[in-house]
Amino acid sequence: MLALLATASPVAAQGWSFDARAIGLGGVGGARNIASKQVEEDRGYHVVVLPIGLIQVLRNVDVFKPDSDQFDLVRAMEYAGSPFHYVVGRDETSDSSRSLSQDIRNGTLSRDLNDYRGFVIASQPPFEGLAAPNFGGTIKVARGADGGYQGVYIGAGPYLAARGDATVDPRLTALLASETPVTLANASLPIDSGLRGEIALAITGGYRARLALPTSSSDRDGVYLAANYNYLRGLHYEDTSIAVRLDTDGNGLLTINPALPTPLSLGRDHATSGNGMAIDAGVAVVTGPWEAGFGATGLSNRITWTGVQRTTYTLGNLLAGGDIIEGPEVPVADTRVELPVDYRGNVGYHAMRWSVVADAGRGFQGGSFHGGGEYRFPAVAVRGGGFYTREQWQPTAGVGFPLGPRAGLDLAVYGTTGNAARERRAAFAASLRIGRRPE
Repeated sequence: MLALLATASPVAAQGWSFDARAIGLGGVGGARNIASKQVEEDRGYHVVVLPIGLIQVLRNVDVFKPDSDQFDLVRAMEYAGSPFHYVVGRDETSDSSRSLSQDIRNGTLSRDLNDYRGFVIASQPPFEGLAAPNFGGTIKVARGADGGYQGVYIGAGPYLAARGDATVDPRLTALLASETPVTLANASLPIDSGLRGEIALAITGGYRARLALPTSSSDRDGVYLAANYNYLRGLHYEDTSIAVRLDTDGNGLLTINPALPTPLSLGRDHATSGNGMAIDAGVAVVTGPWEAGFGATGLSNRITWTGVQRTTYTLGNLLAGGDIIEGPEVPVADTRVELPVDYRGNVGYHAMRWSVVADAGRGFQGGSFHGGGEYRFPAVAVRGGGFYTREQWQPTAGVGFPLGPRAGLDLAVYGTTGNAARERRAAFAASLRIGRRPE
């Protein structure tokens, strides 16, 4: 019932990025310019994630089980938001958060909200994003003597989209954060949230090309062009809206007001079949130490879900227990879901020993910026940077160690507010780099 606390969407933040080198550089490279990705592939640079965050997840799997004494929906949401990275402090969810989750779920809230002080929930700006890794290859059908080529790309992969938001009455946030008891008399304290998720399969056909420049000085120089057409086969759709209302009496204690609607209601639309499409396009230019690009992800994207069913759930008393009442499934009209088009521009300068990179764009979560730099010593590469998203700046840093001529280990640390209180915490990422050392 506290799904509003899913503050770190697995597709909206650093939490599902595999490349620790990119994270250390401020998250540059997480942008979905498929032409810039083509530059990396031509460079022979591939990444294998080291999921160090699973150390936390796997030793606390009972937090996901509602029938367990260790059930903690708040921590479960934080684990789901960043499963591969180790986040400092997320194993320290307070007893008040666990009891608040359980008591809302069971309808056994304490009448005194001060019993839950120490666990802070805050309003969350909308999070949304897309995770669409594509696995395939390019068949080069035309090659030039100057190193240029044209080809056809064929691939497939999962297409995972999510959106959510949460609004918490600021008076409730202040009470839970207070170090001393607070009385809120004759108040109505709403908590509202919405969560939407889509799971689909993308079958992709595309075009790839590298056009050599007249002044090319290396086999990397050129204009890179890329375009994908993705046929989307929808597998599962969920759209849930949750409304919780906490009413107090003249003494500031929770009460049930029969004149108002039910204090807990949930509406769920769901489907298992859909069809759609999305188009991605990008261009990148590499000349000497300079690299620049621009891309658009999700042009004309949409999935139309068919056979949508709606179910409602209500609980009329949050104090005296009882069962949640489940309404019948009701068919509703087909639902068409469109995602924001993500536009992204990037620029970088790569010298012999150092690099500076940045990207900026607008799409998911509005505007965003990522930037950073790297200096490569013989035995270690040192990185630093930062990123702006969801109305906040976060720092990043990292190091890279060569493990031979064609492999390396990358470690990164970054700031994240993927928790109920939007407090900044440190998170750690690790990955293996297979291929040539980045230039």
